[in-house]
Amino acid sequence: MPSRGAALFPSLARRAVDRVTGRCHVTLERIQDLRDEGGGRFTATGAAPRFAVRTLEGPPPSDWVRVRVSITGAKPYASGTIRVCAGGDQPTISHPLPSLRDGALDQMIRLPDRVASLRYDPMDQVGEFTLHGFRIDRVSRARVLARAALRDPGKAIQAIRYIARHGLTAAKIRMAERLNAPSHDGYGAWLDLFDTLNADDIDAIRSHIDAMPARPLISVLMPVHDPDPASLRSAIESVRAQLYPDWELCVADDASTNPEIASILAEFAELDPRVKITTLPVNGNISAASNAALDLVTGSFVALLDHDDRLAPHALYRVAVELELHPDADLIYSDEDKLDAEGKRHDPHFKSGWNPELLLAQNMVSHLGVYRTALVRRVGGFRLGFEGSQDWDLALRVAEASASDRLRHIPHVLYHWRVFRGSGSFSTRQGGRAAEAGRRAVEEHLRRTGQPATVTINAAGYNRVKRTLPDPAPKVSLIVPTRDRVELLRNCVEGLLLRTDYPDLEILIVDNGSVEPATLDYFRDLASEPAVRVLHRDGPFNFSALNNFAVSQATGSIIGLINNDIQVIEPGWLTEMVSHAVRPGVGAVGAKLLYADGTIQHAGVILGMQGVAGHMHKGLGRHDHGYFNRLQLAQNLSCVTAACMVMPKSAFQAVGGFDETNLAIAFNDVDLCLKLREAGHLIVWTPHAELHHLESASRGSDMTPENHARFAAEVKHMLDRWGDTLLQDPYYNPNLSLEATAFALAGTPRALRPWHQPPLI
Repeated sequence: MPSRGAALFPSLARRAVDRVTGRCHVTLERIQDLRDEGGGRFTATGAAPRFAVRTLEGPPPSDWVRVRVSITGAKPYASGTIRVCAGGDQPTISHPLPSLRDGALDQMIRLPDRVASLRYDPMDQVGEFTLHGFRIDRVSRARVLARAALRDPGKAIQAIRYIARHGLTAAKIRMAERLNAPSHDGYGAWLDLFDTLNADDIDAIRSHIDAMPARPLISVLMPVHDPDPASLRSAIESVRAQLYPDWELCVADDASTNPEIASILAEFAELDPRVKITTLPVNGNISAASNAALDLVTGSFVALLDHDDRLAPHALYRVAVELELHPDADLIYSDEDKLDAEGKRHDPHFKSGWNPELLLAQNMVSHLGVYRTALVRRVGGFRLGFEGSQDWDLALRVAEASASDRLRHIPHVLYHWRVFRGSGSFSTRQGGRAAEAGRRAVEEHLRRTGQPATVTINAAGYNRVKRTLPDPAPKVSLIVPTRDRVELLRNCVEGLLLRTDYPDLEILIVDNGSVEPATLDYFRDLASEPAVRVLHRDGPFNFSALNNFAVSQATGSIIGLINNDIQVIEPGWLTEMVSHAVRPGVGAVGAKLLYADGTIQHAGVILGMQGVAGHMHKGLGRHDHGYFNRLQLAQNLSCVTAACMVMPKSAFQAVGGFDETNLAIAFNDVDLCLKLREAGHLIVWTPHAELHHLESASRGSDMTPENHARFAAEVKHMLDRWGDTLLQDPYYNPNLSLEATAFALAGTPRALRPWHQPPLI
């Protein structure tokens, strides 16, 4: 029985919560991508609909406020985001509002002491919605604490004791943290909000299917060998439960020894004429069984399903939609998650868009993988001898015969992979042989495509591709802008000269007005070093202009942009980066940069993170795996930092180099990488080039008051120049957050639900 105090405290708190300090009389004014349809109904005509929140009397609210929104018809369960401009040089602050199934929100947020303007962004896509209500109330701090207590009444007495022990100020901080904690934690709650189809969703999907001008037949391939009978039934039922009706299930029983398997297959073949069965007379392997199932196929596309996994009910519908949008697609793959012994979904893998470099390290396609049937047959189907990685080998061969714009990713979980003791597809039963088969598949792919390299398996079981430098190795010009801080510069230059194992390099030090005698003495000492030149460029610090000038003086065909606070910690870093930079189609290469304590400073850049761009895996340990091992695997990304960037000089010059007019200091590397991608180049990040980066140690913080205005202007330029591109990073899944920690679940996913979109015109 709870104590009397525990019962009283929530009662008092509830009365405090019901008392509002003062209503803010506000009105919403359309400012972008919104059309008023009347009666509270609006159409978002673009991907960034925005309301200005105008106060009718007095200044905008500050400190703690209560925000209440009622909205329906927007992106499912979305409530939107409050964006706060504090005025002056202060950056914009975003408050994503928790997403609720019924579109009703009642949330407290804390605003800065001074607020210049407020904005409400209801959604981030084209569509219709109805705004039933929007209200902001000022609330007292006592009420904030009471609200936090109400979230967990059972701990009310603990809260009182905490106040007695630590004081009211500490208690306010602790309670406010609890108040701001998300009200729905974990993947299960996220699924309830964003990945559970209700009756309206199902009706909308069926209507969309009925309206499709073309509905391709999709053949689901299922090789079978002695699965758990209940899991086999579940797998087949997941196909029969598809909302998209134009499918056939092609099953090849690889001589299962359990007679119940044949009985189950015969039962379903009798029940549904779309289920086709063939039985191999003797046990072969998963490749042979898959080819036998392929012989049954009459559909124009084949989808691969293991004998104990499940498809989401809208899986084939989403494939059909992708084909409606991209009829030339040759390969389509989706996100996936796992099923435990109780059938509970967990461990979602929200994947990158098409990422040819990452595909060499891990099989990022399976599952769900869908292939154009004619192309699968043309490349020879499933190859014997690659069992356990036969689908990876198939994906590589199909990609070789296709083009990158015909290899499509659906950012939705459409496949549920059953993983628990006693389960096992053919692939997972292969054990260590699967890893070796994957290594050979990649090795042969590289050989067929003329890419000299060796392929080994790392400790985690993924591939490490080590590319071969051309002979002779190209000359590299390493460019180091600097101003004084001679000890920092000396450490950097000595690392480049003495601790870098590369046969042909020059170092161009770009002096931006150094005045300290020790620095000038060091420059004179370097005059005797044949591999070093000191260039002088006075004036205000402009990173872009300094590097553009140095590139014009470089004699190497490869340039390396190096901050003066970079420290070499292993000799092979430059060889690794150049081995990528010399490849046709590669525009820039980035490295793994570490803080002095060994944690990650840079492991690639994500577009849109907290506004323009942010670093992925920042703060993790040097040897941590990261999201699905991506911290340890070479991959394509949208951007890498110019603190250590290697690239062909010709590519840099072809896109005009850095924008020294609009981006003197911040985001010039992001802009450069986007220009390179716009020109058709790939950006590569490799974890196998590791260096220390002290991050602006030579200049100090970029966020001093005098730099805020310049930074704000650079942010504005990036938003104006690149717009929605910053919200659509192809290498970062739209179900993952842009507001906080990289690879966290998005509070409101940016992935579109096609049955909620306007019809194609």
